[in-house]
Amino acid sequence: MVFYRKDQESQQLTDEERRKKRMKWTIGITAFVIFQVVQALFFVLVIMKFKSPKFRVGEFDIQSLNAGTQASPSFDMTFVAPIRIKNTNWGPFKYDATTVNFVYGGVQVGEVAIPKSKANFKSTKKIDANVTLNFTNLPSDSTLGSELSSGVITLNSQGELKGKVTVMFMFKKNKTSQMNCTMAIDVSAKALKSLSCR
Repeated sequence: MVFYRKDQESQQLTDEERRKKRMKWTIGITAFVIFQVVQALFFVLVIMKFKSPKFRVGEFDIQSLNAGTQASPSFDMTFVAPIRIKNTNWGPFKYDATTVNFVYGGVQVGEVAIPKSKANFKSTKKIDANVTLNFTNLPSDSTLGSELSSGVITLNSQGELKGKVTVMFMFKKNKTSQMNCTMAIDVSAKALKSLSCR
């Protein structure tokens, strides 16, 4: 009778141990599955989300500036343009050579060549380009004279950057970035007054 009770107790203990083991296995497998799902979602939603890098001109100091008058409008300027290519992807962005055009009133007044290169993942490629702007070829009906009298000249920088983002050495996607920046130049102060890009 005593032996039977002991056997029954030991049987109950082994059943309890088996139940605990099964519970541990179930919790472990569930946790592993949840981890894999979260990892897959992170990979798809973050790593594999290809974005177009930002292509911009940063703020700059004017090196030289010569301006005419309202009666005899002319304008030429030199500065070093800080071109920035910000790549927020989880892979490098290799881009082709391109040109950034500086425009006044729809007329090109200068340009800068951007050589073929790459922006590493999660980094910003910095290019400092020498720019010379010359307004002598503007049409006679341009607004340069009235802008010179107001003391502020408005310019635009425009460009298109085409390239390819590569993630994990195998997933590739073509991306195009547009530059469209507007800058206001204070003629009397010979300085950049404002700069905005979209």
